[in-house]
Amino acid sequence: MVVLLMIFNWGLEAQKWRLALKTLQPISFGRALKAVLTGVTIGSFTPNRTGEYLGRVLYIEESKRLRAILLSVVCSMAQLLTTLAMGIPSALLMLYYLGRDASAGELTLVRILEYILFGALVACLLLSVFYFRLPAVVRVFEKGYLKKLDPIVKVLQELKTPVLLRIFCLSFGRYLVFLAQYALLFSVFGVELTAVEVFTGISVMFLIMAIVPSLTFLTDLGLRWEASIRIMRLFSSNNAGILAVSLGIWIINLIMPALIGSLLILRIKLFRSR
Repeated sequence: MVVLLMIFNWGLEAQKWRLALKTLQPISFGRALKAVLTGVTIGSFTPNRTGEYLGRVLYIEESKRLRAILLSVVCSMAQLLTTLAMGIPSALLMLYYLGRDASAGELTLVRILEYILFGALVACLLLSVFYFRLPAVVRVFEKGYLKKLDPIVKVLQELKTPVLLRIFCLSFGRYLVFLAQYALLFSVFGVELTAVEVFTGISVMFLIMAIVPSLTFLTDLGLRWEASIRIMRLFSSNNAGILAVSLGIWIINLIMPALIGSLLILRIKLFRSR
């Protein structure tokens, strides 16, 4: 089920990419999925997965690739906004769960969560205004700093609010898939948690991972392990099970798609050499 959800997850991301490209270069769902998986492969070896943008535009006409990178950034913004929007109530729930009787070690976590919560609130507010009013924001800036880049940034003005809302809804769908995957693997590895505990713990973990920078897929795994243990041990003492879940999610959601993407990259190189 978790593997099937992984396929569904990247299918949602491919649909997001298709929607974003609709006014620039319409592509098929299959081509969009290939682009997304290629981006996962290249992004696995770059800081904060910035290489995903470069991987996706390999399937776009060369004259349109700069504009396509901007559209890819918009897709990432929608996913980040979802993470912030879901992480904020989860952080509040966790602070309530810790309460005033927190131990000395948990007090440090409380302070960190308070800082993260404040930063997430500010970032969520600013990003919401910027994302859902993107065409208006671009029109304001293109009169000044972006005037010379008008031919490139003009593509952002064509992303109307209904399209941005659909991209956001697909991002929210991906988030629910992530939660379902964690819930299933927690059950498999004997980590007994309620639905509220899964939502709270994983959402806070995603929030932390969105804020803390990572270098490559290996450091991403280390961050997942550290965050999962520190957060989820508040609800369960099964540390081995929590680590196994983090490793399983990492393999299924990142390594498997990256391996598929590497085959696609090899195919592109062979095709071009011919």
